[in-house]
Amino acid sequence: MLQGLYSNLDRDRPLIRLPFTRFAVVTVLLPLTGLLACIFTSLYYHFEDSTYTHCQVSNYLPSISSAISREPERYIWRSCIGLHSAPRYLVAVVYFNFYRQRFAAQLPELLLSGLALVCSLAENTGLVLLSYVASTETYKVHKNGFITFIASSLLHMLITCRLWYVIRRNYVSQEEVTSYLWKLRLFLFNVGCFAAAAYFFRRHNKFCETGVYTLFAAFEYLVVFSNMAFHMTAFWDFGSTEVMVATLPEGKRY
Repeated sequence: MLQGLYSNLDRDRPLIRLPFTRFAVVTVLLPLTGLLACIFTSLYYHFEDSTYTHCQVSNYLPSISSAISREPERYIWRSCIGLHSAPRYLVAVVYFNFYRQRFAAQLPELLLSGLALVCSLAENTGLVLLSYVASTETYKVHKNGFITFIASSLLHMLITCRLWYVIRRNYVSQEEVTSYLWKLRLFLFNVGCFAAAAYFFRRHNKFCETGVYTLFAAFEYLVVFSNMAFHMTAFWDFGSTEVMVATLPEGKRY
């Protein structure tokens, strides 16, 4: 039966064909559902531990680092990120190839395209690192992974908005205009939420006020959610394409 699946007639046909829109939705839903599951599990089973801070004041939401550091939360999160990371690396390369074709004769944008690829790979690598090394295990490694993720994420979004501004200036389709506008909105929203989260984190550590760490956690969630939404704009960028898994033609096999 298995041999029949690889007969000469079918050998070079695609094994899997998936619309990129569905591929993008599934890729984003993995960390989204994983994070929501971890937050609700932490609140339900580990409320006191997950919301505890050194200030010992009332707090009502766990930080993301706290929400993904206990059992079974860490296994839920790591499973979702493990499944999510490989498609993210693939999408980073797809975007680079798209930019390279679009800006073949524009050196500044071509260089920015390469930097966007580096930032995207660094962002995903930082996410994997902070996910698989919990803050309760090796804090320094987790912290460095978080810094890498945030810094490369912000730079990647900034570069992407610049590249899509150039694309929009040379108007091609309504989808590309819509994609640019949502990228810009989500980037500005992400920066605003990050600034608010940093402010409340510093204020909590300095004054130890009740509920301030909860505000930090809430804005931290919004930073991550808006980052996911930003990547979801690939829905417009590659809506008519397909992700395909196929066997190589007979003459290209080695």
